[in-house]
Parts: sequence; structure tokens; C-alpha cells
Amino acid sequence: MTTTENRPAPRPAGGPMGRGMPGMGMPVSKAKSFGPSAKRLLGLLRPERFAFTVVVVLGVAAVGFTVAGPKLLGEATDVIFQGVLQKLRHVPGGGIDFGALGETLSWVLGLYLASSVFSWGQGRLLNRVVQRVVFALREEVEAKLHRLPLRYFDGQPRGELLSRVTNDIDNIATTMQQTLSQLMTSVLTVLGVIVLMFTISPLLAVIALAVIPISVVITTQIGKRSQKLFIAQWKNTGKLNAHIEESFTGHQLVKVFGRQRESEEEFRQRNDDLFEAARGAQFVSGLIMPAMMFLSNLSYVVVAVVGGLRITSGAMTLGEVQAFIQYSRQFTQPLTQIASMANLMQSGVASAERVFELLDAEEQEPDATGSTAASLPADRRGRVEFTDVSFAYRPEQPLIEHLSLVAEPGQTVAIVGPTGAGKTTLVNLIMRFYELDAGRITLDGVDITQLRREDLRSQIGMVLQDTWLFGGTIRANIAYGRPDATEEQIIAAAKATFVDRFVRTLPDGYDTVIDEEGTNVSAGEKQLLTIARAFLASPSLLILDEATSSVDTRTEALVQKAMAALRSSRTSFVIAHRLSTIRDADLILVMESGQIVEQGTHEELLEAHGAYYRLYSAQFAATA
Repeated sequence: MTTTENRPAPRPAGGPMGRGMPGMGMPVSKAKSFGPSAKRLLGLLRPERFAFTVVVVLGVAAVGFTVAGPKLLGEATDVIFQGVLQKLRHVPGGGIDFGALGETLSWVLGLYLASSVFSWGQGRLLNRVVQRVVFALREEVEAKLHRLPLRYFDGQPRGELLSRVTNDIDNIATTMQQTLSQLMTSVLTVLGVIVLMFTISPLLAVIALAVIPISVVITTQIGKRSQKLFIAQWKNTGKLNAHIEESFTGHQLVKVFGRQRESEEEFRQRNDDLFEAARGAQFVSGLIMPAMMFLSNLSYVVVAVVGGLRITSGAMTLGEVQAFIQYSRQFTQPLTQIASMANLMQSGVASAERVFELLDAEEQEPDATGSTAASLPADRRGRVEFTDVSFAYRPEQPLIEHLSLVAEPGQTVAIVGPTGAGKTTLVNLIMRFYELDAGRITLDGVDITQLRREDLRSQIGMVLQDTWLFGGTIRANIAYGRPDATEEQIIAAAKATFVDRFVRTLPDGYDTVIDEEGTNVSAGEKQLLTIARAFLASPSLLILDEATSSVDTRTEALVQKAMAALRSSRTSFVIAHRLSTIRDADLILVMESGQIVEQGTHEELLEAHGAYYRLYSAQFAATA
């Protein structure tokens, strides 16, 4: 919405606001620890407490039925084994009791069917919970973006910002969706299996549990290393997105200046950085799974050997050992699953840290509310007064110091001066895009800091050198600042600003859809559309920042007439580099280094032979 004049340049890579940093707002120099970030991520589920409680209950039921299965199958095995032994020993009436066997297997079948139903219900409900949580997170991020000061966006590459809002949130959704259910199921399975293993054989249970401390040590050590690599992966993703967005936006200039090779080389470098970070993260985190499988197989062998010895000694039945072996598999399998999810959890928490950094960024000063809030008078005349105003983008580099001026109602105030003099900064301060360091600005006698930003900006119309149109019809773009405008009012504004004449030549007229980049209308036509938008809004204060820079000379003359009508009865601030466009201004301010060095009318300033005279002479001498 503003030009980049006088903005703070992006800091070098490695600085807190540098283009090379993926952080947003005021990112920290190193990632937060996994624990606090994971806890905060899980805290997002707090509004869904009831639904999540139901998910847990369903999970407990599903796991409980599944865990009970092997014990019943062990009893079925004992029925078969005892029957076979009786048959071999020729015990009268001996043999397999198919009635008892059938009843046991029916219970097993019923348990597994019930477990499947509860598991399906748990997954379906958890999916809804996660999607609602992510939906709320996206809304929170969107609202946060609107509360951030403009200076925050000055130090952030747009591609990096988009990466946090899209890629990182999508990664959080994927992580929560894939890990919550499996993690909960795995933990419940481990607890249930431990209880049943101890009921079958405390000795074998102790042997099986010996792998837990080893597993924890391995997972922790590998996790610490992989977390840093996942942070680097998502940082490099943001950098790559920023470069792609920048190159695509300036694609024509890249080709005009023959910088394709340099652009491709930078892409390759950033792509290589992302490749190395992603490969390292996946490799290190991938070590967890084979390590856990090795421990699982080792535990299985030991349990099988000791269980066989217990059978031969008569301390355990074959069915009990069979059930215990199944439980040992059920015990180590969820541990392996938890370990295998570590890379996904590390990636998701890394993304969450980046989103939380955005949510924790310092916001703009809140609007005045209640008794402290002021309102503009009913008779809004558009009188603007600067009183001893000072401002700097960086404290160590003052830009505007002790500036005072008055723009009377209906006056056209032109602001001229070399690049970097503070012209655009001046109007940005009126709009409260930035907050003053000292002094005050009043609109119709009311301090603008006491007004709600929405109320202040609703009285101001702004036409920028950099045009902005959204994907939609020409009618909708003109009516953007006044959605309730009638068709007659839209057409009247279009005619007054000479938009109507080229719109009538389009096949769909005012229903012509402008694409997101506005490539189906010329630069001059886009400029006219933004002028028509301001004309329709009919504000009490008008700001024109090189508003006719993209139109041809003949159209500019016509637009100047339209601007004269638009400026009548309202205060106007006009930033101009072409001095021929502001000859009729009521007051011309000449700025140098944030100070007003001259002020007066065109004729008065020429007669003074000062800074304005030098600018005017240099401009027209160059033209000649």
C-alpha cells in the first residue's frame, strides 16, 4: 500500500530481520526447545476438550478390546493343546472341546469387530477435531496479520511470510492428523499390554520392559539432532519460497536485464540448501526406526527362549507363552511406531515454532476505546496540522525532526523533494501506518492517535504510484472503497476519471474480470481504475502519491481536470516528482532530509531561487 521510499532496507542475512532469515516478526536466533513448543501446540486442542475426551474414550475402548484378544486366543490354544494331548494319551472322552473353542473364538471375533468400530469412530471424530483446530489457527494468523504494524512487513520477504501462513500450517495439520490418533493408540496399547503381561508372567514382563530405557535414550539423542535439522529444513523452505515469489513477480525485469542465469543459480543454491537440510533431517530421524526394530527383535528372541524354558518346567502353559509373545509384539510395535513418528512430530513442531513466532510478534498500538476514544466532528472539513513531529524508522537514523505544518480545508498541498527526503513517510504518518516518535498530528482538531484507525482511514482516499487491483470485475474494483455504491454512482465515477471510455471498448464492459496480476489491462488503465476508486469513495482528505505516473500525457491532462474536481472542498496531499503537475497547488512543501526547507506557491518558490527553483530548473533543463 506504500512505496518503499525511506523504508528501512532489509538487514543482512543472519540479522533479526534479514531476508536470509526465515523468521517472522522478531524471530529468535535459535529454535525453541521441543517440549514447550509441543505443549503449546497441544494447547490448541483446549477449545475441543469435550470432543477430544470422547476421542480418548473411544481410543481406550478400541485398544482395550484389541489387547484382550491375545489372552483369549491363548485360552483357545490351551483348549486345542489339551485336547490333542488327551487324544495322544488316549484319555477316555478326551479330545478338543469344539464347543468351548467356538465360544472363545466367537468372543475374539466380537472383540476385534468392536475394536474396529470404535477405532473408526475415533478416527472420524479426531479428523473433525483437528480440522476445526487448524481452521481456528488459520483465523488467528489472519487476524494477527491485520494487527501487525506496517514496519513488520517491511522486513519480511513475502514468500517467507506466505510459507508460514500456508506450508507451515498445512504441515501442522498433517502432523496432528497423523500422529495424535496413532500416538494415543500406541500409548494406550503399551499401558494395556504391560498390565496383561504382568498378569501372565512377571518375569517375562520385566524382560520385555528392559527395552524401554534403552529406547528412550536412543529416541532422545536422535531427536535432539533431528529437531535442529527440521528447523533448518523449514527455514530453507521459506527462503526458497521467497526467492521464487520474488523472481516470478519480477519475471519481466529478470529477462530484460539478462539475469536468468543469476536467478537460476540462486534458485539452485537455495534448492541445494533445502535438499541438504531435508536429507539430513530425514536421515537422522530415520535412524530411530531400525534401532527400535533391532531392540524389538532382540526382546522377542529373549522372551521366546525364556518362555520355552518356562513351558518345559511346567511354570507356564503353551497358550500363556503364545499370548505373552503376542503381547511382546504388541508392546514393542507401538514403541517402534512412536519412534517412527518422531521425524513427523519434529517436523510439525518445527513448523509450529515458526507460526508461533508470527503470533508472538509485537503488534501495533491498540486503538483507543471507551472514554479515551475520540470521534471526528460532524462537520468534517479535512484540516490537518503537524505539531513538532519527529519520526525515524530506526532510532539511530532520524528522518523527520520537529516538523510543523498546517493544511487548511480545501487546500491542495504538494510535497516535492529528492528521493529519500521523507515525502511518502509524511503521508504514511497521516494514515497511521507508522506511529510518531514525538509530536502530534490532528485531523479537524482531533489527535489521530485518539481515533480508531478504521474511522481515520475511512475519511482518507489514497491513490498510489504502485497500483493494486484484486482478481474480480472492473465494477467490483471501482466499488472496493464503497461497497454500497449504486451502479449509477460507479459509472459516474468512471466517467469523471475517464475510465468509462476504455471500459466501453471491452467485450464484457464493467463485468470484465481482471486477473490477480492485472495483466489484461495496461498500467495506465490500472492507474485510472485506482483513481476512480478514490473518486467514488468521496473522502474528506485525499492523498495522491504520483497518481498519474503511469498514464500518457494526454490522459494525464484529462485526469488532472478530474483531480481538480475530486480535490474541490477537500484537503489534498499530492506527492509529485513531475513539477509541472503541481503548479496550481495552493501550497508547495519542499522537503530535504525530513525537513521542510521551503514552502509557498509555485511562483513564490521560483522567485526565491532556492531548492524548488533548482529542482524545477534541473527537471526542465533535462527535458530540454
